[in-house]
Amino acid sequence: MDVTKTHLAHDLSHNSPLISCRFEPSETYVFAGSQDFNVWRFEVLTGKKVAFPTESWCRGLACDKLGKHVITAGYDGRLMWWPIDAATPKPVRTVEAHKGWIRAIAASPDGTTLVSVGNDLAVRLWNMADGKLIREMRGHESQIYNVAFHPGGDHLATGDLMGNLLHWEIKTGKQLRTWKAASLSKFDKTFVATIGGFRGMNFSHDGKFVACSGITNVSNAFAGIGNPSVVVFDWATGKQQIEHLSKAKLSGVAWGVAFHANGMRIAASGGGGGGFLLFWKPDDATEFHQFKLKDTARDLDLSPSGLQVATAHHNGHVSISRLEAKPSSPKPKSP
Repeated sequence: MDVTKTHLAHDLSHNSPLISCRFEPSETYVFAGSQDFNVWRFEVLTGKKVAFPTESWCRGLACDKLGKHVITAGYDGRLMWWPIDAATPKPVRTVEAHKGWIRAIAASPDGTTLVSVGNDLAVRLWNMADGKLIREMRGHESQIYNVAFHPGGDHLATGDLMGNLLHWEIKTGKQLRTWKAASLSKFDKTFVATIGGFRGMNFSHDGKFVACSGITNVSNAFAGIGNPSVVVFDWATGKQQIEHLSKAKLSGVAWGVAFHANGMRIAASGGGGGGFLLFWKPDDATEFHQFKLKDTARDLDLSPSGLQVATAHHNGHVSISRLEAKPSSPKPKSP
């Protein structure tokens, strides 16, 4: 794999802005939340699409471990379970989960538990099989933007608008630690508004690091003018390991972040500077490669195989970028 040869492999087209995207385990489909109040299932190879009528903007998307269901989470506070491969999708389960916007959801490594977070300041654990509430946890004082399970399965992390990261023990619901990504939140005195928060959150495969992405160096909260940033913490110590930035100080937000199995960090940037995939080595503050996307990116997901990245775009397209060179074209046969 050579990410400096990253290329656009598939351009999946829609006609409404997209705000989220997730691969399902087999990578046959990618799901994308749209501002037309649907989640769309795209067949990666053909671009064929099918609507899942969520009746809400859905930033939260997750799949169960077996690849049988996709769970959607919207601004209406509902969690909905859908058969992944249904010809005419209908939810098999709907849960009134939060008051107000569910900002993010995640499935546990063993596939038994779903976690949801939102604007009502609650962290809630759900039984994946039947949708029943397991536990509610509270500790955040501002809107919770993101959540991720630790790969070990016994702990999770949540991050809020103010850049606070909380560490929870799943079995007991206890809040064990809290620390802050100070650069990912700012109070703009001119517009009297706080901007920032954890727009992306992910653990490394070995669980040693947690990455939190967003916007930093904000000069105008109203226009969202700032630079994409990924802050990485050492999970054992809680200390900041590094902050990844862009060499050219791109204007935008790092809307999603992922760790590759080889330790590389990947983020999707979107905003006034356009859309980019940014690639960092673990100990380098600036990227060693960037890949220009056709439009501003609003979410990112790394495929289970580690060979593809999906990005959701404001122009309604889902881009599937392959992290390797294009296959060579066959030479024409001699007459």
